[in-house]
Amino acid sequence: MTKEEKSRVIEDLTAQLAGTNVVYVTDISGLNAENTSNLRRACFKAGIKLEVVKNTLLEKAMGSLDNNYGDLPSILKGSTSIMIAENGNAPAKIIKEFRKKSDKPVLKGAYIHEAVFIGDNQLDALVSLKSKDEVIGEIIGLLQSPAKNVVSALKSGGSTIAGLVKTLSER
Repeated sequence: MTKEEKSRVIEDLTAQLAGTNVVYVTDISGLNAENTSNLRRACFKAGIKLEVVKNTLLEKAMGSLDNNYGDLPSILKGSTSIMIAENGNAPAKIIKEFRKKSDKPVLKGAYIHEAVFIGDNQLDALVSLKSKDEVIGEIIGLLQSPAKNVVSALKSGGSTIAGLVKTLSER
């Protein structure tokens, strides 16, 4: 690889990392062609970009950004691939599902919205993370709950003013 090609790859990786807050660093070495193809297909369906990268180039790309990747560059040893996604737990779910049939991919680490997770033992914690849409849905549900209680209480008192006053005084 020439120096120009390396700098172009570093620029591309830097642009990809700058455009996302979810990066998983994994090891998919040892997978045969069929399993690798199945993994790529599953990632594509889930909106995850899977790419095999050189450790030194990824480390340089991470170093050129303002993001604090913590100890993530220190785990860049051996075969490395990155999974870039919008949803923080989507790659973890793909890895967990795929590992029911195989011992790979192995999670080396993850960077999710300024939080750094190191090691394969973090996989269960990453699977249980809630996506932004799930959190927003829960908040909306919590906000709607008191309003629904008031509306149902008002309806149960009947349509008379005396019934409404009695229901409100009980609450």
